[in-house]
Amino acid sequence: MKPVILWSDALFFLLIAATLGGAWWARRQDHVRAAWSRVWASRRARVAAAVLAVFFAIGFVDSLHYRPQLPAETGKPPAYSVEVLSALDALLLPLKTRTEKTYSEPLATHLFAKETIEEGGRDFPALKHPGTHLFGTDKVGQDVLYLTLKSIRTGLLIGTLTTLIMLPAAVLLGIVAGYVGGWVDDVIQYLYTTLNSIPGVLLIAAAVLMMQVIIDTHPEWFATAAERADARLLALCAILGVTSWTGLCRLLRGETLKLREMEYVQAARAFGVGPLAIMLRHILPNVMHIVLIAIVMDFSGLVLAEAVLSYVGIGVDPSTISFGTMINAARLELAREPMVWWSLAAAFVFMFVLVLAANLFADAVSDAFDPRAAK
Repeated sequence: MKPVILWSDALFFLLIAATLGGAWWARRQDHVRAAWSRVWASRRARVAAAVLAVFFAIGFVDSLHYRPQLPAETGKPPAYSVEVLSALDALLLPLKTRTEKTYSEPLATHLFAKETIEEGGRDFPALKHPGTHLFGTDKVGQDVLYLTLKSIRTGLLIGTLTTLIMLPAAVLLGIVAGYVGGWVDDVIQYLYTTLNSIPGVLLIAAAVLMMQVIIDTHPEWFATAAERADARLLALCAILGVTSWTGLCRLLRGETLKLREMEYVQAARAFGVGPLAIMLRHILPNVMHIVLIAIVMDFSGLVLAEAVLSYVGIGVDPSTISFGTMINAARLELAREPMVWWSLAAAFVFMFVLVLAANLFADAVSDAFDPRAAK
């Protein structure tokens, strides 16, 4: 096989490395370690963290991509398939290869709809792999559990990469606007007020369609379809990041307006400490609990946003498996008679568990890091 590192893979690995580095740094800071010990003291937080760890482990395994080698021919160099697979595909090979003709219910032994059989008449044909599809199969016979597990990586990338894109701008502009004030505050307020006045869905749709035109007119930039789909995924993350920083920026501006009047900030200013040092040493540490809460809450919202955008056709590439594409496909399935409900149910359950775990963990972090929270 030939290893393949997509841009989203590199960013995902960088995120994991940054998380491990942050954990190592937190262990060396007594006050941070004490706050995290309060987080882990909560049983609800431990359960939510375990669920999130499982999801991130699946996303990590699904980010180890490769191109399988084609059968060797005598006298010719090794050739590799244009299809890009992941380590998760190799682990889920039984689910990937156990395809049926069309729809089948969860753990069913026969197809969902009647067909004309060889003996004559109409009946429910037997499945090739009866009783093995935990969540049933979709229109083309793919295992729904396999599609759901493959959707996890897309949801994690949308949630994490978009948050990291919008975080620096939100923190920097929010603190600067609140502390410096004056015309700087007016400019920053005008910037995020103008951006908020534009309908978010229309702005995202226009940007995604422009990016898709660029991708379609430069096919030579991408060696495989996976690279092309990855470029649209990263473009969607960047677009969501540009349009989602305003809320946190406004929140940090208001908190900074209050903190700059505190006695310790006034004392630092009286002793001649510069504005940059005050913002880094006194303002930023006291708004980090807000930043941590916003990170997790925005992660949950962005996972849901991807599903909505893919539902209306302006989300990820159609070849990318995601919760949104599964829900979009289920839109027509719900109109069938009898109704095909299991694809929508599987995507909903996994997305619900992911978002719920993130929200519960955010609540525990809020209680532990907010100095004004009730003990």
